[in-house]
Amino acid sequence: MADLKAMKQQFLEYIEIEKGRSVKTVENYDRYLTRFLDHTKVKTAENVTESMVREFRLWLNRQPGVSGDMKRKTQNYYMIALRAFLKYMRRNNVKSLDPERIELAKVGARDLDLITAAELDRLLNGPNGTTTQSLRDKAILELFFSTGLRVSELCSLSRDLDLSRDEFSVRGKGDKVRVVFLSSSAKDAIRAYEKKRTDLSDALFVNVSKINATNKNDRLTSRSIERIVKGYAVKAGITRKVTPHVIRHSFATDLLENGADLRSVQALLGHANIATTQVYTHVTDKHLREVHQKFHGKRRA
Repeated sequence: MADLKAMKQQFLEYIEIEKGRSVKTVENYDRYLTRFLDHTKVKTAENVTESMVREFRLWLNRQPGVSGDMKRKTQNYYMIALRAFLKYMRRNNVKSLDPERIELAKVGARDLDLITAAELDRLLNGPNGTTTQSLRDKAILELFFSTGLRVSELCSLSRDLDLSRDEFSVRGKGDKVRVVFLSSSAKDAIRAYEKKRTDLSDALFVNVSKINATNKNDRLTSRSIERIVKGYAVKAGITRKVTPHVIRHSFATDLLENGADLRSVQALLGHANIATTQVYTHVTDKHLREVHQKFHGKRRA
């Protein structure tokens, strides 16, 4: 009989090494599966049942703190992890619950957190000083909007960017490499920031309040960059929550509004599945409405 705790460890190693999942994803899957095992007290793969999963979902649903679609999304994270675990066991000829028996909860259409073009301009123009910190922050914001990078991808950048070119490669989710493109304003901002730097760190974006000529390990974290973006959003008078991902949304909608097709935006964002990019169809829908108004029914006028 297959011990579930041992199988779980093998599964986590498999998704990290073989599937190239990020450390954060592995940590999340570990947390979801551990909570399932602790709650159900199930020890062996053969004893996982559909009713056990249903009872666990009911328990999750009754947890305080979140409600509505968000609660269903949270439950789905657990179910996706459990389903992936069951599929892994099936591939390894371990008898357990059929992963196809686990269905995800229906959730409403995802609402995009968007800011207006005017708000985006105010945000990008927020850092306007000549200090290393201000120049760094300007480079961060311009690079986000130029490339649509995820915050983790931006954090991992090194100083060896070739600014004589308009593009560079980045390694994103699932260890997949894609090409992103630099605007002239992003290149200018990075050059100005780099010119001001006096340290020897290999990281492109560093904590300038702590860095010195000998400190080579002070790369900004995702959380630090999120705080920087939030600070400039407040300074710009934007009342809604602004994160690096909101700028990524602005990057995608800007492309679509100016005529880019969904497949190209998918490639630029590094989405593995076009369905993920289709969250932006509200933009293409607007374009279709304009096409309909311009070209439909003219013979009846």
